[in-house]
Amino acid sequence: MRGPIAPPQVPLSISRAESFVDLVQDSAERLERRWPQLSAVDFTVLEVPTSSLGGPGSGGGPDGHGGPDGWDGESVPLGRFIAARGDAPDRIVIYRRPVEIRAKNRDERALLVHEVVVEQVAELLGLAPESVDPRYGQE
Repeated sequence: MRGPIAPPQVPLSISRAESFVDLVQDSAERLERRWPQLSAVDFTVLEVPTSSLGGPGSGGGPDGHGGPDGWDGESVPLGRFIAARGDAPDRIVIYRRPVEIRAKNRDERALLVHEVVVEQVAELLGLAPESVDPRYGQE
């Protein structure tokens, strides 16, 4: 018998990438309830850090903060905040592969995703992560 192992509505049919995007969106929605201004922020998932996000004023390259994508080549970033430019809104990028490598299971992955989202939102708002989410670092 050939065909899907489970029907589409069953979680088994969700890809790893789709599941990761869901974790990021869940964290973003959780924080939006406390910080309504986050509804204007674009939360994005990329596989790995790339140089296509960089340029002057975006956290890297010519301003002395690492390579074109803000990556210093020393440690792989888990996420990144990119300030609004022109018509583009503020953007928070979470890097899927680096996060997945550091987490042993789904629960750890969900916790790490939320911590990375909180850290990037804290940078956006100019606050400490504990101010953005009082449970930060306690779970």
